[in-house]
Amino acid sequence: MPANKKYLTKSPWIRFSRIMAGVVGGYIVMLTFHMLLTRVLPRENVVATSFFTGYILWAILLLQAFLIEKAWKVWLLYAGISIVFALPQFIY
Repeated sequence: MPANKKYLTKSPWIRFSRIMAGVVGGYIVMLTFHMLLTRVLPRENVVATSFFTGYILWAILLLQAFLIEKAWKVWLLYAGISIVFALPQFIY
């Protein structure tokens, strides 16, 4: 069954922005989250488990980018979360 046309994005730039927000923004959020975990937990344990948890978290964030109605909100949300996760790296 084809998708309803009123729910599809008209502009290819908005579609491209969502894809890039999901791929790049989700990857940056995933990296900064694991950097934060290295401050809290032993580094060896985080590196060992990040191979699995990193991919799962990145895939969830990639899909989440398409569930939010505006592409700029996705970029803003991912940038804000990344900054919050990266702050302990710069403070200490």
